[in-house]
Amino acid sequence: MLESKFKPHAQKFFLNVVTSNAIARKVSPNTLTILSLLCGVAVLPALYVDATLTATILMVLSGYFDMLDGAMARAVDRTSALGTVYDIMSDRVVECAIVLGLVSVEPTVRALPALLMLSSMLICITSFLVVGIFTDNQSEKSFHYSVGLMERAEAFLFFMAMIWLPNHFTILALAFSVLVLLTGMHRIKQFSSHQRLMKRKL
Repeated sequence: MLESKFKPHAQKFFLNVVTSNAIARKVSPNTLTILSLLCGVAVLPALYVDATLTATILMVLSGYFDMLDGAMARAVDRTSALGTVYDIMSDRVVECAIVLGLVSVEPTVRALPALLMLSSMLICITSFLVVGIFTDNQSEKSFHYSVGLMERAEAFLFFMAMIWLPNHFTILALAFSVLVLLTGMHRIKQFSSHQRLMKRKL
């Protein structure tokens, strides 16, 4: 939701500056995806050693490179199915690494809330992918992107809150899980309504 609202501003002030640079345009979009992956996975050991600020910076860099890879691919006309696969897989690996990093801080207390988070993420991404399979793509991305209540920007904000407010981890994890599940349910509901509407038109 936040990403959809603020993406035009982010595109203007943070992405176009890079994608319009002649030297930067020589960098492969897949290289940026790998950088996003490496920064995101590095959050896990950073949290494990209690390097809170480092973990936060790595998360921000991961999110930035994740936005930049698609913007760069479109700017240099190098979008591809393989790039999309790399991007989606990278996002999920990063999110899992961050959750595992959060668990590593206090495993005995955080294990169950983290399991709920991962379960909600699994259900939500499944709804995202199955709806995308049966929906015509009308977005600028190379696959159908259905906007939801909880997108990557919101997830990262929750993760950062969990890092900086460790005493509130459990309540934040529960709120995160509920919102992610609601996102998946709302997506399926929208798809069901669309399918019924299409049948009426036939």
